[in-house]
Amino acid sequence: MKLSPSLPLWSLALPLAATGYYLLGWTAASNLASIVGALLLMGSVLSAVHHAEVVAHKVGEPFGTIILALAITILEVGLIVSMMMAGGEDATVLARDTVFAAIMLILNGILGISLLIGGVKYREQYFGQNGVGTALVALVAILTLCLILPNFTSSSPGPTYSMAQMLLVAIACLVIYGTFILVQTVRHRDYFLDDDDESGDHHAEPPSVKIALISLIFLLICLAVVVLMSKALSPLIEGMVKGMGAPVALVGVIIAAVVLLPEGLAALRAARRNRFQTSLNLALGSALASIGLTIPAVIVVCLVMDIPLILGLTWKSMILLSLSIFTVMLSLNQGKTNILYGVVLLVNLVIYVFTVIVP
Repeated sequence: MKLSPSLPLWSLALPLAATGYYLLGWTAASNLASIVGALLLMGSVLSAVHHAEVVAHKVGEPFGTIILALAITILEVGLIVSMMMAGGEDATVLARDTVFAAIMLILNGILGISLLIGGVKYREQYFGQNGVGTALVALVAILTLCLILPNFTSSSPGPTYSMAQMLLVAIACLVIYGTFILVQTVRHRDYFLDDDDESGDHHAEPPSVKIALISLIFLLICLAVVVLMSKALSPLIEGMVKGMGAPVALVGVIIAAVVLLPEGLAALRAARRNRFQTSLNLALGSALASIGLTIPAVIVVCLVMDIPLILGLTWKSMILLSLSIFTVMLSLNQGKTNILYGVVLLVNLVIYVFTVIVP
């Protein structure tokens, strides 16, 4: 993607303003202050991903998309853990609902809109099937272990894992994700490259070392302030959802949407520029990191803090997840796209969001 030679002012000002807001203790001063804090929180998320994009552009592909995915995952983990530690009767399902929402938004939303944009503008777009198959194998395995298998174990009551099972699943997720990263960056790096990635002709000039270092520093500032502010503002988010009379699962959708919005925009820009392989790398890589790293991190926090954790999905959610995965697998098994795939995925997304609000 084309990046300006200097960093935009908003990407520097917003995280600094959010830091000052938090340090001054204005998070609970009034309803207006809470709304301002929520806007600064969202601005810090956007700034974090912008700086991650700058650093990613400096290191190149496929490492760039990995950096973006890791930045998104750190934000997601920070938001989930902060809100879980804030307590409440719904803390036990917050991680499950947020991760599930992220997967549904990525598979149906980001991929669906990317397919639709590419289909409208180019009729067909092409990509490497080897990379897609590699990512989907890892994703299906992790999704099954984390969100479906807990419903069928008997060591602990309900859709939960025992302590030993949670540790094993956390290790399994890390092993699968780590192996995927090895394949993506070393052993089969060519699976995840566009035809012109090696030549670099398609990209703008990478930023200077100075700009990249500044972005790295501000990326760390953004990540820290997002984690701190999310805990302070979690009552506002939960109160807003309850005030609407909506189910608590909507909190997970809101968190996932805020975190994934910037990376989703990056994937859509890539599809609009006829670089669908980059869109796939962003979407599927983010989905893998979102669950393959988030769940182990949440498991560790829950075990250390003695917080109950429910991972198993309801039957309705399992059906919607299966439909989404099956549709994505069918849509990406030809090595080329068309407009119908995008429309079907977006219909799946509408059904999912509607059934969250009106269960």
